Amino acid sequence: MRVPRTTRRSIIAGTLGLALAATAAGGYLGRYELREKWMEHQLEGRGYNAAVMEKALMIAGGNPAEAQKESKEAATLAEQFAQARTAPGIVAPGAYGTAFTQLSSLPHTDGTWQEVTKVPYNADDPRYRDWYSNSSGGAGHVTGRVTGLAADTSGHVYAAGADGGVWRSSQGGGAWTPIADALPSLSGGDLQLAGSDGSLWFATGEANTGGTSYVGAGVYRLGNPTTGSFSPSDRVGGKELESTTIGRLRWGGGSTVFAATNRGIWYHAAGSAKGDWSFGFAPNMSWMPEIKDDGGKVLVPAGSNWSGDTASGPTNAAYKNIVNDIAVDPKNPKHVIAAIGWRSGDTYNGFYETKDFTKGPSSWQKLSVTLGGITNTSDVGYTTFAFSKTGDRLYAMVQQPSKIAGSSSLAGIFVSKTGSPNGPWNQIANQQQLHNSGSALDRKGYGVGVQAWYNQFLQVDPANADHVWAGLEEVFETKDAGSHWSAVSPYWNFYFPCWNIDDGKNTCPLAGHPDQHSVTVGSAGGTPVVFFGNDGGVYRRPVNGQVNANGNATDLVSVSKDGTLGALQYYSASVGKDPSGTGVVVSGGLQDNGVSNLRKVAANGSNGDTEMGSNFGGDGGDGAADPRNGCNQLQEYVYLSVKVTNNCAENPGATSEADASSWSLDPSDPNPRFIAPIGLDGSKPDNAIFGGQYVWTASDVWKARDASVMKKQFDLGAGHSATAVAMENGAAYVSWCGPCNNAGFARGIATNAGGTWHQLTLDSSFPNRFVQGLAVDPANGNHAYAAINGFSRRFTEGPGAGVGHVYETTDGGAHWSDISGNLPDVPANAVKRLSNGGLVLGTDLTAFYRAPGATSWKVLGTGLPTTVVMDVEAGPDGNLYVGTHGRGIWSIPTP
Repeated sequence: MRVPRTTRRSIIAGTLGLALAATAAGGYLGRYELREKWMEHQLEGRGYNAAVMEKALMIAGGNPAEAQKESKEAATLAEQFAQARTAPGIVAPGAYGTAFTQLSSLPHTDGTWQEVTKVPYNADDPRYRDWYSNSSGGAGHVTGRVTGLAADTSGHVYAAGADGGVWRSSQGGGAWTPIADALPSLSGGDLQLAGSDGSLWFATGEANTGGTSYVGAGVYRLGNPTTGSFSPSDRVGGKELESTTIGRLRWGGGSTVFAATNRGIWYHAAGSAKGDWSFGFAPNMSWMPEIKDDGGKVLVPAGSNWSGDTASGPTNAAYKNIVNDIAVDPKNPKHVIAAIGWRSGDTYNGFYETKDFTKGPSSWQKLSVTLGGITNTSDVGYTTFAFSKTGDRLYAMVQQPSKIAGSSSLAGIFVSKTGSPNGPWNQIANQQQLHNSGSALDRKGYGVGVQAWYNQFLQVDPANADHVWAGLEEVFETKDAGSHWSAVSPYWNFYFPCWNIDDGKNTCPLAGHPDQHSVTVGSAGGTPVVFFGNDGGVYRRPVNGQVNANGNATDLVSVSKDGTLGALQYYSASVGKDPSGTGVVVSGGLQDNGVSNLRKVAANGSNGDTEMGSNFGGDGGDGAADPRNGCNQLQEYVYLSVKVTNNCAENPGATSEADASSWSLDPSDPNPRFIAPIGLDGSKPDNAIFGGQYVWTASDVWKARDASVMKKQFDLGAGHSATAVAMENGAAYVSWCGPCNNAGFARGIATNAGGTWHQLTLDSSFPNRFVQGLAVDPANGNHAYAAINGFSRRFTEGPGAGVGHVYETTDGGAHWSDISGNLPDVPANAVKRLSNGGLVLGTDLTAFYRAPGATSWKVLGTGLPTTVVMDVEAGPDGNLYVGTHGRGIWSIPTP
């Protein structure tokens, strides 16, 4: 995931050439930083107009403390997505695999899915330069988060999406083809080519501890990656790595592959998929679950603190054996080191080493090392290693838990010139040095490495041990082992004098996208190139590329430009008629890629626009569109920061709020979820409903220009946060949780069915699980449905009964019935009642349909990748639309 960053529109006035990153919603660059920049530029004789600058300061608001918002928001989102699927408890091995098996046996309805968003997505689209847009920042064409990259020297490059599976290009990027859609999990943990035989290994289960990360179904090996595709039979070993996250795959001597997981270190023979994974090491065995192979043989015994329903076991187990990285000594493949630890610090954190891994867990020892000023290993957090090709040097990028709440949690980049994990370790970069190398991050509150706990990569040039690429929020490069650094892919271009909102005057090179996750060296057109994978997709430049005077690359290109790498991660999708009279407008909120807007989409799935544009920046959250006019849109940033627009937020370049094409309706709710639910009255689309701690409604919402339209209807309770909303003909239901985590988890539903708002009494027949979706019968406000996230008790440790995922009430919520029927046991995210009485359910694996009057479910259509369906919408063109969190927006004719 790319951590949610604050809305970051630049404030421009007149001919001001300095991009002042700020936001009317309180961006992370506050008035104090703006004032300092103004003074600096005045002293440099740039002569910027003082009145213009003072106006910018007034609009910016905020303060330096806002600078840490983005990193804190990332942690919040991480927790909240985990809560939906695990509260109360954690997911046991085998859950997704069993659900996929159940799914495979179900019949399908008629109809074939069409990928609506299979067009280029231009984050710098000049049509959408409204006040709340990041257009012109330099990201170029983007797609979703890419967590794994691998490449050969013949132009083949492979990319793993966060929840989009594996994609192959045979031309060094572009013309991408999905090659893993048959697998039960498309969550990408790592992707590596085996040097010994050229096989491609895909580790499922994204391992970063940011938000929207999903566990996987193990590791898969593809013997012919240049032409073949993955199948379930390619799984390496059995189910022992199911329901884990896997951060890294590393090779030792060509004969052994190691997996760094959230349940310790595992290893396997590198030449075959056959045979179980062998357990290598975990520092806290008492927190390890009992793990069995497919035949029931126990591979890892149960720990004393694991079993049972108490908070001491399942609540904390997920944090006690996190392996961040493994490095195998190129000179001795039995010599293996590991970085193990939790990002916020724990007694087990630190570097570990074995001189001979074949001797089992007892051969591993925790090292006592000094890294800069860190002597306490508990303060060694998320770490990435990189050996030089010969093993004479070992580099490490280290995050420091004690600094996680500050402007940067980066301890530094270090090198052991002996190649030994015992050092001595010399620091070759700290956050200030990297900032001075051409970074776009401000040094006073939002420093380089503020998200070091979330996104990292480190790569040594195979041909030059002095040449290193380091990925944090930005990409840095050194060609002299750290004596000098260049920010070759900065956060954006908004801070730089070369930037201008007018493309004709903007002389900045492409900046790329923030939040780096993966890297590999390959070739394109016979030239050695390096690929960077981040929250915006994949970018490429020559291994020996060029930089400008600021240290930024002048030769960076997006290889997502043709729109074929369809890994976009939607939280929501919205559909309404195009005001031109042709087709519909399809928009949607995205993880770290704002809101996409695609116009004139035909009913047969063909696209009118040649590319999508981003009409809102930062993270796009929930959203809604007027079915009568799809350019009437409600779009959320995060935390119920809602904007309304009547023209799809088209704007050639708003330089003040007075020039804006969208308006803030933020009600300043005290306790909204990160992605807070919003929706329209399905029968009266001029009315809207919103959920935080309070239930809010708005009449004539498309005429709104400020938050005065928001009316507080009901208090869900102190510490409670809305998780879903639904309304038809004024009858509304709002679900909530609080506390929302494992310890003390509680949930509820409030409604005005019957005439007044009240809390429902949910008895033991209603599951103690996270309520993620709601739907109301437009003909009867007492008739409603609830979609339940998480797994049944069978797969979720902790308290709670109930095994169902869809519940129905016919008496205003007084009683609920489980109507899950033959559904697989898989988290449900959204439920939609159609006008014909049919039901559509979006889940972590696909979408299901229950026909009117039926009691059993079918898989909805064919052709939809097995990925997370976050939102279901009925379009005015007769199609159903789903927003997936990893494979874009798809449509199908209503059954």
